[in-house]
Amino acid sequence: MKLITLTPNSFASNCYLVVHDAHAFVIDPSASTERILSALRTENAVCDGILLTHGHFDHMLSLDELRDALPSVPTYIHEADAENLSDGTKNAFSDFFGRQRAWRAADRLLHDGDILPLGSASLQVLHTPGHTKGSCCFLASEGEFLLSGDTMFAAGYGRYDLYGGDSHALAASLQRISTLPMTLTLASGHGETTTLERAWRALGRMI
Repeated sequence: MKLITLTPNSFASNCYLVVHDAHAFVIDPSASTERILSALRTENAVCDGILLTHGHFDHMLSLDELRDALPSVPTYIHEADAENLSDGTKNAFSDFFGRQRAWRAADRLLHDGDILPLGSASLQVLHTPGHTKGSCCFLASEGEFLLSGDTMFAAGYGRYDLYGGDSHALAASLQRISTLPMTLTLASGHGETTTLERAWRALGRMI
């Protein structure tokens, strides 16, 4: 599986393209719609789905515009964050800008353990609450990488003081991630890509 990082437009949120067998998932559409569509054309890949690691506004800035450009492509979010899309308080937009902003409802809801096929490979859904109630990581079936959203960064973890945040749940989610192979590439929602081993070592120095 090929992991492509798309330069975000704002809020330093990473957008990813996962490609395999000429099929692709868009993860957290924070980059511009044209940037995402251009990457799909470059890879000569058909988009099978738009996956959200969680329901915060900075990870779905171009979501509805991208859905308009790809009307047959479903959007996925964990069931516990489905409510965030339509509520500017829950998706944190109002915390930063003092007003509401809503996105259209997701087409499909994710659950822990779901397998999302991508050509002959797949992504597995790991429900990792704490940053939000429905935060998820996506684990590549071939053991190459983990898309961790805002649950875990190269040197830290996501905040838990916004709607749905829970420090105890986050601690449990980080512990779950620690049981995965340390050779995994960790591709998070903000910041640089690293290995899970390096990220865990950095986290240990913080706590």
